[in-house]
Amino acid sequence: MERIVSARLAFKTVADTKVAMAVAVARNPGYSGFEESLSVTAGGEDVPLTELSDHHGGRFHYMEFAEPTEVLVEYGATVTGFAAPEEPGLMELIRYVRPSRYAESDRLLPTAYAEFGGLDGGELLHAVRNWVFSELRYVSGSSRGTDGAVETLLHRRGVCRDFAHLAISLLRSKNVPARLAAVYAPGLSPMDFHAVAEAHVDGAWHVIDPTGLAPRESMLRITAGRDSSDTAFLSTVGGSLSLRELKVTATVTGDLPVEDPAALVAIR
Repeated sequence: MERIVSARLAFKTVADTKVAMAVAVARNPGYSGFEESLSVTAGGEDVPLTELSDHHGGRFHYMEFAEPTEVLVEYGATVTGFAAPEEPGLMELIRYVRPSRYAESDRLLPTAYAEFGGLDGGELLHAVRNWVFSELRYVSGSSRGTDGAVETLLHRRGVCRDFAHLAISLLRSKNVPARLAAVYAPGLSPMDFHAVAEAHVDGAWHVIDPTGLAPRESMLRITAGRDSSDTAFLSTVGGSLSLRELKVTATVTGDLPVEDPAALVAIR
């Protein structure tokens, strides 16, 4: 499979702003072809970038702006083939079963056992996916940046990250390691960066997308972590910025895969 993705961002900073950006496809081993380009300019001049390695092949690009400025980011990648399966260490599996900022699994433990008490493995993953899909409504702009899984469940609506946080919390409540992945998602409509859940069962990571908005087999990882606090595409480390433009594209050569919600699928 060949996947072609791009992102264009424009933002304005205040003085003394430091930015960490995650838009590049994760550089995991196994792809038969990987070509990419990244341009960051401010006032027509190239911005110095520092590439930082993160978990699961993810890469952040760090930049500093001493003066207020308008920044333009243009990224593109063509990826052929599939990444090799990830083999997590024990510490990662421990980390991803703990509660985190946006995935309050400790608070949702009674709900998880009431709804999924006798389930495990792939059957549990499918049940959680279907339950979140049926309980929440996808409403653009309906959640705040401070909302976690509990708030999402109370309001019964959200965007992709909210669906993922709720699924992650329910799985962790059942002692299943689960994490959030930021991805490019061919077939997504409206097109944007996308967030999904991943769960470790039967010795491998499998992706769950409770929104059902894109086929999982064509998704391409950007980064992954405990929740969206680890995976934001733009974050400041001092100072502030305002996003002026965001355009994302993601396509595959040929036909999109046919999505089977009950199948166990890995992000590759």
